[in-house]
Amino acid sequence: MEVLSCCAPFISLPTSSLKSSGSPAKPVTCSIINIVQTNNSAFRRKPDGTMWDLFKHNMNVCRPLYEINLQSRCKVTRNIVIRSELAGTGSPHAAYPLSECRLGSKVRGICFYAVTAVAAIFLVVLMFVAHPFVSLFDRYRRKVHHLIAKIWATLTVLPFLKVEFEGLENLPPPETPAVYVSNHQSFLDIYTLLLLGRSFKFISKTGIFLFPVVGWAMFLLGTIPLKRMDSKSQLDCLKRCMDLVKKGASVFFFPEGTRSRDGKMGAFKRGAFSVAAKTGAPVVPITLLGTGKLMPAGMEGTLNSGTVKVVIHKPIGGDNPEILCEKARNSIAAVLIHHS
Repeated sequence: MEVLSCCAPFISLPTSSLKSSGSPAKPVTCSIINIVQTNNSAFRRKPDGTMWDLFKHNMNVCRPLYEINLQSRCKVTRNIVIRSELAGTGSPHAAYPLSECRLGSKVRGICFYAVTAVAAIFLVVLMFVAHPFVSLFDRYRRKVHHLIAKIWATLTVLPFLKVEFEGLENLPPPETPAVYVSNHQSFLDIYTLLLLGRSFKFISKTGIFLFPVVGWAMFLLGTIPLKRMDSKSQLDCLKRCMDLVKKGASVFFFPEGTRSRDGKMGAFKRGAFSVAAKTGAPVVPITLLGTGKLMPAGMEGTLNSGTVKVVIHKPIGGDNPEILCEKARNSIAAVLIHHS
């Protein structure tokens, strides 16, 4: 491995032997570079007092070996590795490579957001029209709004990726309030979960509500706002979730709190499981596979082609938040490790 370092300030060297015919001689500004490595195959600096023409001759003799060594050592393997196993555990084999961003992925991403925007504009208008009736007859579940959201997600997702579902029989009946939890890898997670057609309330940062169209839709769906790093806001959020569950609505948590940057599943926070334990609602773990590969966190402008898989696990009951958390996390982690 070599390290390139500048060892001298910029100097001007006479280059009479390098000028082309018919062109006036011009000084060339260059920097002297040291190439430091573990063997002696690198090219050395021009010794002080040596004629430049003589040194240039020696350089030409050594050039083939120098170029081969430099080119072979300077190649950078640009391969992003995403792991989907228990945080802090796993082996390099339990990972999948993410292909380098290409033009096709960028074009696909632009088309994806274009379809999202056009579909959202029309469907949000439908939500506004239906909202007075929804507020009057279905204030908490808002099933009509969630049906519109499912249509929006279907129009947006299905033209670009394939979605597979496993364990749909494990979903509680639509009228049964439950606490849904899932791993969180990508911006695509929300779209994918809306395809389930269940009327659960997401929890989102308050800043998202300020976005036109998207923020309006979230408000109409009954999304619960949360200020991160604000303990009072977190407590109010949990109280509102418990109130919704008691009134027959379901809530959805990403217990990690944020998207995974490296594909590993992070530690689970206890909030979702406290809501389930205090209300007696079942916890429904869901594993999302492939969303982090198709649209990684931090690369929302691109969309790779591929398949997303949604695995719904059997509901978990109990009154101990810690046990509920451990069981739910183990269920999700087992599928992630198996498919990694």
